[in-house]
Order: sequence, then C-alpha cells, then structure tokens
Amino acid sequence: MLPARAGHALQTVFVSDFDVRLAAIAERGLTPAHSETYGNGVRKAIFRDPDGNEIGFGGAPL
Repeated sequence: MLPARAGHALQTVFVSDFDVRLAAIAERGLTPAHSETYGNGVRKAIFRDPDGNEIGFGGAPL
C-alpha cells in the first residue's frame, strides 16, 4: 500500500504506435514531463497533471 499516493493515479500503457501517439498528444499542446530510453531501446514518455496523476506511454525500439 502507498497511502501517500492516495488519489494520485499512476498508469503506464505500452503502445505499438509510440511516435504517432506522442505526435497526436503534442498537437494538443502537451509535452512529456519526463522521457527516457532504456538500455534495451524501449522508450517511455511520462505526462503529469497538477493533481499528481501520471500516465506513461511506452514503445518498442525504433
């Protein structure tokens, strides 16, 4: 249990169209709070709202 995170959603979705998905999000004026590429080439972009909710999108290597 993580009582300090109560009310703060944390989700990660792995998508096959990572670049297309991020481009569509950018068209809405949103940019990731954080992005990274793991050693195996998997990429992740994290978006956060003012309430502390977080959604991350992951995608396979190019």
